[in-house]
Amino acid sequence: MNILIKQARIISDKDPNHNKVMDILIEGGKIMEIKKAITPKGNVKVIEEEGLCVSSGWIDLQTVSGDPGFEHKESVDTLLDCAAAGGFTAICIHNYCQPALHNKSQIEYLVNKTKNKVVDVYPVGTITIDGKGKDLAEMYDMKQSGAVAFSDYKTTIKDAGTLMRALQYSANVGSFIITHCNDESISHGGQMNEGETAVGIGLKGIPSLAEELMLQRNLSILEYTGGKLHIPTVSTKTSIDLIKKAKANGLNVTAGVASINLLLDDSVLKDFDTNYKLDPPLRSKKDVQALRNAVENGIINVIVSDHLPQDVESKDLEFDLADNGAINLQTAFSCALEGLKEDNIDAIVKCFTSEPRSILGLQLHAISEGSEANLTLFSLKQETILTEKTNNSKSKNSPFFNKSLKGKVIGIINGSRSYFN
Repeated sequence: MNILIKQARIISDKDPNHNKVMDILIEGGKIMEIKKAITPKGNVKVIEEEGLCVSSGWIDLQTVSGDPGFEHKESVDTLLDCAAAGGFTAICIHNYCQPALHNKSQIEYLVNKTKNKVVDVYPVGTITIDGKGKDLAEMYDMKQSGAVAFSDYKTTIKDAGTLMRALQYSANVGSFIITHCNDESISHGGQMNEGETAVGIGLKGIPSLAEELMLQRNLSILEYTGGKLHIPTVSTKTSIDLIKKAKANGLNVTAGVASINLLLDDSVLKDFDTNYKLDPPLRSKKDVQALRNAVENGIINVIVSDHLPQDVESKDLEFDLADNGAINLQTAFSCALEGLKEDNIDAIVKCFTSEPRSILGLQLHAISEGSEANLTLFSLKQETILTEKTNNSKSKNSPFFNKSLKGKVIGIINGSRSYFN
């Protein structure tokens, strides 16, 4: 299908047409023309939208499906539908399945199941066997089979020696480690951010120290071993300060933030809505502002959806019994835009495009004539409203149903494949 994108503002600071409003003609999956005005000829799909923008295709470094083992929460196919609707031409899938993504067979299963889809998939193998934080998994075999990095997802590597060996081994196989920071001996039993709201509603708090202490330990190990470390979802001001200092000292560390943590603070939990129960938790207003500032100044490298589907049986419970997580692929961009505002659209796009691709060692797709089309189309003027009808996930654990959010994803183009909302 040939596609003509009309009067779109190009947001791509690596391209000469950055911030220019242009027409883009795509034929056979390639960008054939970029001009001020192009007249449609023959059989061509014309895309015209209010406030239309186009960037290189977005990539999300942190998602999960439940396939295999928990397909009732999310299958690979529904995950990819969510990603496409959310504007992502590529996603990384972490371990949230049974058996775990801890050997080459499981990586190959995921690679083969997602071939030739509109959304590219990059598997993230586990650091340890079964993703339980103990014995190291076979990183070399998984890397050869297509794993782009190694992570135990939300399971913290408690043993310092295990993380030390993982950093050394991952460097030897030309990869890197992604590790969640949460000292469970401090956060144990916590339900939300430790602060005034937790005290007011009587829930046990999760101190910021639980994240910060583990982060400091991990950075110290990185300084000793070398290698490359990515912190997927930071949530506190002190964590930002630690990462800033580590970068200034030359450590090869990058950081991400869940887009919902850029928008909301812990005050939204006053009504005990379990869809706001997250890991890391929603923090204080001071932390939220620090996260926003860190995206603006480049200390935080990527914004992720942290899409974690949970079925009704896991969420429709008393708050302390409910599981963590929210579906967010279809609302990730709008959360970021609501939190950071339109003035920071360049930083938002960078966190969805060039920065995550750089972390993974992937080439950024240029928006230039002759290049393969890998594009995300979106509007800053329109709004997104997630409804039962538009939700592509098998799960419904989102706090944003029937709520208006700024910005709207129009669609994606990935070579000869495309998806439009």
